[in-house]
Amino acid sequence: MPDIEIRQLKKDDVAAFKAIRLEALEMEPAAYASSVEEWVSLSDDEWASRLHMPVFVAFKSGEPVGVMGLLRQKASKMKHRSTLIMVYLRDSARGQGLAESLIDAVARFAAESGVLQIELNVSSENGRAIRFYERNGFRAIGLIPAGMIQDGAEVDEVIMARRLT
Repeated sequence: MPDIEIRQLKKDDVAAFKAIRLEALEMEPAAYASSVEEWVSLSDDEWASRLHMPVFVAFKSGEPVGVMGLLRQKASKMKHRSTLIMVYLRDSARGQGLAESLIDAVARFAAESGVLQIELNVSSENGRAIRFYERNGFRAIGLIPAGMIQDGAEVDEVIMARRLT
């Protein structure tokens, strides 16, 4: 893809991280456990500290258009597992294979880091996202009843996993 770059962010990439994360929270508030209000007031140092986990961003013509983060389990018996978080791709960047490229970069990094399984939670009401994850090797493995409360309504979350072996 011309003018496309996918890379792991570093501490000096706070501006790009901030731009795409706040856009995600504003455009798709029902998709995330956090709200834009929780993130908008963070200092640049707090934003930078959140980049300690691997955060990957897709850039199109130098502008951030997508993001995915990977939260690794710390307990010794669970270090083989990571959770995919902060998944977002701008509407205008969808349907071009960019989301697949982004998730492939995350999975490649995870596998190279010794991760054997990536897990995620997704709203049971987000059929488009569930189908995307299924096309990319994830399988539903459970359900969290009332996993989130959005605008006063309980929303179930589907637990999905992808083995990397």
